[in-house]
Amino acid sequence: MSTSANNGQTPDPNPNANQQHEGEEDDDSDFDPQEYDTLLHIERLETLEEEMQELGVTTLEEVRRRIDELHRQLD
Repeated sequence: MSTSANNGQTPDPNPNANQQHEGEEDDDSDFDPQEYDTLLHIERLETLEEEMQELGVTTLEEVRRRIDELHRQLD
């Protein structure tokens, strides 16, 4: 019977998982709340843009007009 090279232990599927990437720090000292808020704002606007495209509207005026039309249909 042969002995495996890892002495019967299961090999680690990701041996580099605990190693730090070059340039990374342990703490979040580079965290910038203003930048984070800006990224959230970008995400909201991109989502809005996608939804407007799906609805076939391009302006706030069109959105309001469509809302009024739908309200009238319900009345």
